[in-house]
Amino acid sequence: MDKQEIKRGVFVAALAVAVCVIVQNFSYVQGLVGIALKALEPLFIGCIMAYIFNIIMNFFEKHYFPKKNNKFISSSRRPLCLLFSFAITIAIIVLILNIIIPEIINAIKLMYSVIPPLFVKFRDWAMVKLEEYPDIQKEINNIELDTASIAEKVTDHAFGLFNSVISLIGTITATVTNLILGIIFAIYLLLRKDKLKEDLNRFQNLFISEKINKKINRFFSVAHETFTNFFIGQFIEAIIIGSLTFLGASILRLPYAAMTGTIVGVTALIPIVGAFGGAALSAFIICTESPKQALIFLIFLIILQQFEGNIIYPKVVGSSIGLPGIWVLAAVTLGGGLCGIMGMMLGVPLAATLYKLYFETIEQKEGRLLPESDSKKIEKPDSSPAKQMKISKNK
Repeated sequence: MDKQEIKRGVFVAALAVAVCVIVQNFSYVQGLVGIALKALEPLFIGCIMAYIFNIIMNFFEKHYFPKKNNKFISSSRRPLCLLFSFAITIAIIVLILNIIIPEIINAIKLMYSVIPPLFVKFRDWAMVKLEEYPDIQKEINNIELDTASIAEKVTDHAFGLFNSVISLIGTITATVTNLILGIIFAIYLLLRKDKLKEDLNRFQNLFISEKINKKINRFFSVAHETFTNFFIGQFIEAIIIGSLTFLGASILRLPYAAMTGTIVGVTALIPIVGAFGGAALSAFIICTESPKQALIFLIFLIILQQFEGNIIYPKVVGSSIGLPGIWVLAAVTLGGGLCGIMGMMLGVPLAATLYKLYFETIEQKEGRLLPESDSKKIEKPDSSPAKQMKISKNK
């Protein structure tokens, strides 16, 4: 055997041994993987935040004195654009919370003011009805209250509530810590992204063949274009659907118009299912004031969803990612099952990336198999992702 076959045999044997070890100690391996993922969670958060903020930062960098390249402008462009990106994001979050939280507090106050009178009315009605059933009244009168048992249950519930509060504080502390570390890591990535990209290219050129490098670079190029178009399109679509919800609720004179528009717009960032979740939450809050108006809101939003799903979404988001609706639904379902809300948001652009690369590969292989004269005659279908990408670029 030559050296290549020996290397291949050693690799296959090592892989078989590794698989056997993993299978025999799967519980331990699963625990180690869980610990590693937990430790790397701030870095994952930082990478996601850096990618999203990079889209905003690139916009500012293109408009930050683009025709001037003196020393001060060049050195201050990246830090100031990054600062603008964080400032705008924080301002948007504060504005959303300022709209939603007061309205939710008012709805909870209204709910607490409405429910007790309804409970009193129901109790009085039940007592009137129970007068026709003296046996039931007799059983109720014979019930004895065990004060010791009640005190013990109250104590147990108090300790349980205390433990829940301690656990909640620990969870919040861990989440805030991961978020702060993620923000610091994201800032580092954004400030040094050019140097990191250069180091990565040097590593690829030294240790990876040119053929594999082309495939890797092509994958990341398509993925970057798809993810960027998806996030921008999804954000624009969320603004449109939120604004239309606010205008419709205002025209119909429904309560909490600003809050419902904001909730529907924010939840619309999640593909397909997000707006429906926002609609359910908004309808519940409106129901605290008027069930009839909540029903009107639901009917209005169902009509608006049909308009949004058939006209707005295909124009704003669908054309930018080139993924058929059935695969969007599959990506949302699979991503949500694996990674929750974050999986729903990342599943669609990832599926669109694989979909485009798959059809590009098929078209290339078909072009090699067909004679040159026949390949010129055959036109690619309009639904081809590669063609859709070219059309979107021309637009």
